[in-house]
Amino acid sequence: MNSDTINLRDIKKMRLERHWSQEQLADMSGLSIRTIQRIEKGENAGLESLKSLAAVFETNIEDSDKKQDLEQIIKEEEYIQNIKGLYKLTAVAILSLLLPFILAVNDSSFWNVFLWVFLSWGIVLGIYSLNIFDLFGEKWKRKMISKRLKKK
Repeated sequence: MNSDTINLRDIKKMRLERHWSQEQLADMSGLSIRTIQRIEKGENAGLESLKSLAAVFETNIEDSDKKQDLEQIIKEEEYIQNIKGLYKLTAVAILSLLLPFILAVNDSSFWNVFLWVFLSWGIVLGIYSLNIFDLFGEKWKRKMISKRLKKK
């Protein structure tokens, strides 16, 4: 085992080498005893838990598969939060269109107001959607670069 990295399978060994109890490790890391027990059994550990343990052992996290899994989970959670934001923004747009629509139905001179509000929200939601669904993100950029390189 490299001295400047921590492997999930070696946490118990490292704890015992230092003659620490699970309670002591829990106190030093700020984790619960139950979390320490689960990690030592090889169960999943969150990124923050791993960072806490790495700090206590004055080392880095080695388990690259675990880090990749956690990075993927974090990306998925971020994507879900963005989708929730889109839903909330859509709800606000619909609610803000109600008053101009009611006014336009009662008085035809308000149709221009309704159409401008509707168009504005369409643009805002469209731009937000482009960012969320990454239509012009890294994948698109790589595709455009490869097309351009093939032309040369």
